Amino acid sequence: MRAAQARIVLTGAGGGIGRATASTLACAGASLLLVGRSPERLADQARELVAAGAPTAHIGWHACDLTCAASIDRLAIEAATWGCNVVLHGAGLPAFGRLQSQSAADMQAVLQTNLLAPMLLTRALLGHLLQQPAAQVICVGSALGRIGLPGFSVYSASKFGLHGFAEALRRELAETSVRVQYIGPRSTETGFNNADVAAYNQATGTAMDPPAEVAREILRLLEDGSAERFLGFPEKLAVRLNGVLPTWLDGSFHKHRHSLPPAPALTAGALPS
Repeated sequence: MRAAQARIVLTGAGGGIGRATASTLACAGASLLLVGRSPERLADQARELVAAGAPTAHIGWHACDLTCAASIDRLAIEAATWGCNVVLHGAGLPAFGRLQSQSAADMQAVLQTNLLAPMLLTRALLGHLLQQPAAQVICVGSALGRIGLPGFSVYSASKFGLHGFAEALRRELAETSVRVQYIGPRSTETGFNNADVAAYNQATGTAMDPPAEVAREILRLLEDGSAERFLGFPEKLAVRLNGVLPTWLDGSFHKHRHSLPPAPALTAGALPS
């Protein structure tokens, strides 16, 4: 689908990748319904896009709490009324560190935002999308949705799940007008990565891409219709190898294991809540 034909619901519009993607898509002629938590930030972002040249009629926004099923349902009603033909799942939460340092609340929030919310929103909009001559569901995942790294067990679980959802739904809808796609960026230069992740990336030699580069690849995915795309080298090679010989790579992560923050001194029953 050409960008000028796309009416895109973009979740996570105010994040690092989200802002760059909104700008790139708007410049390419797409209409956008920006989705995030803060009405004030969304309204400011919409005004910035219009000031940068996007037609006012092409830019809207909707505040939504993606941890709330009722809020997702309201978003779906608004998006269908607005006439969306693309759902771009860009919202996400990070999770880094040894498993025993992760609180139950944080683990639940990551899985809710990164995995369950895209599933619920897609389900709520699927009837509308199936009525469109052409429609797309694009899941912004991660290379860590195909490569499990030490320190990212919770985050990888959410993105592995998202990849599985996209792959299965793509095959389920293969004979319909709805195309399901997945894009897996590697580490990106945004506030998503805290100081611990930055130190880990430096210690392990992990490269980071600017968000504008990821945004360009999302635009390319939208327009060329590819089923999935992973970004960066050697990450793209590792994705292929891990898919064919997953245990073969197990010995490659010694440096990663030893670059993690220390585990908390906790006993059974005293884990973070």
